[in-house]
Amino acid sequence: MRLAVIGCGYVGLVSAACLAEIGHEVISVDTDLEKIAELNRGEVPIHEHLLPQLLERHRGKRLKFSSSVGDAVKQSEAVFITVGTPDSGGGEPDMSAVEAVAAEIAGSISEPKLIVEKSTVPVCTCESIRKVLLLHGAGTGRFSVASNPEFLREGTAVTDFLYPDRIVLGVDDDFSAAMLYSIYRPLTEGAYYRQAGVIPGPHAKAEPARVIVTNAKSAELIKHAANAFLAMKISYINMVANIAEAVGADIDQVCTGLGADARIGPQFLQAGIGYGGSCFPKDVAAFQNVAFQCGIDFALLSEVTRINLEQQRQFVKKVRAALWTLRNKRLGVLGLAFKGGTDDVRESPAIAIVRELLKEGAQVCAYDPAAMVKAREVLPAGAIEYAENEYQAAARRDALLLLTDWPQFARLDLHKLRTVMKLPIILDGRNLFNPNQMAAAGFLYYSVGRALRVTETMPNLWHGVRFAPQAVPVMTARPEGLPV
Repeated sequence: MRLAVIGCGYVGLVSAACLAEIGHEVISVDTDLEKIAELNRGEVPIHEHLLPQLLERHRGKRLKFSSSVGDAVKQSEAVFITVGTPDSGGGEPDMSAVEAVAAEIAGSISEPKLIVEKSTVPVCTCESIRKVLLLHGAGTGRFSVASNPEFLREGTAVTDFLYPDRIVLGVDDDFSAAMLYSIYRPLTEGAYYRQAGVIPGPHAKAEPARVIVTNAKSAELIKHAANAFLAMKISYINMVANIAEAVGADIDQVCTGLGADARIGPQFLQAGIGYGGSCFPKDVAAFQNVAFQCGIDFALLSEVTRINLEQQRQFVKKVRAALWTLRNKRLGVLGLAFKGGTDDVRESPAIAIVRELLKEGAQVCAYDPAAMVKAREVLPAGAIEYAENEYQAAARRDALLLLTDWPQFARLDLHKLRTVMKLPIILDGRNLFNPNQMAAAGFLYYSVGRALRVTETMPNLWHGVRFAPQAVPVMTARPEGLPV
């Protein structure tokens, strides 16, 4: 089919490339002329695993780039809206970009079109899009509007699209249902997975994608409800981690026991410094606003947000406790993106923590494999140093902070790290290392939800902090009776 995808952000660009990958003719549209020029030159404006390969494979063939919404709409049978819906400041998302795109689409409809809302939006948005289309001249009967929410995780967005847990089709008429079924047929019937040279999936055998058909309002609600639930799960386990740390339990062991329950599952049970990114913070606030507009007090979501922010403050307190005072302390920071696998720093806990450290007079040198360019855009010029690698960030530093879960950080050479650092203090906000391993390597290692491990020759640097975790010795042998 001939498709248009309006918006070349994280969702739009991945969606356009993946739709081309499964066989469609796609026009990817953005009003940012510089971004379109970059894409036409073969440059990739975002860091996303496997996306460069897809763009290289389909650019100029099944995938083309344009700055004209009108031209793209005229050439397409279905139009996907993937523009941003940022927080307006009061919890309600800013829908102006969606409205503007809908108005522009209206003027270019001359034959039946399917308009698909793929951005994360409040429930009833499809109704609003219909009104905008009619108000701006799109004739009755010439279009249908459907909801097709995305469930893409930055860092694994390509495989999430091509090997989805589910495809939700929010349709209110037969035309929308038939069109969306046709668009996703290569995934739902499995034809894509039988082709040669396909993008490999997360599992050895790919199963046809599951389709869930709902009305448009239900589909819109599914997206917000899913993201809010996942954010709640993160905040919950972080509160459990704080209790575990206070009493000397091990949150990793607790998570293993919790996640083994099929009703709970292990996903999103990783304690740390909280969630971030463009989705969870915004979507929790937006979902709460929807509830408020319905006259429902969804106070649970307020607590989810409060806990998430408190987790960042608790980590800064932990840094302060480990070093006594932060003024003029030289700190190394590994990770600036909100999570590993992306260059996205929007609502990044790492950025928030760096800002707090700077307020207290610390000197920060940071390294991130992908996010330093974007970090420079949000942090004051000259506020921090940027290193060329992990060891340069740690060199001659009083402490090293791990703030983003890049896999390469978990593979650091601990002997080399100990050699270059001024003081052997590591504060790990992502629990990337085994505490016994770090203590044996000579580090004072502070993590989240796990007691501080010390050797006989290392002092406990917890300066009487209330609820500080008790120091426990390094386990050199497996206790009698435990399974091997």
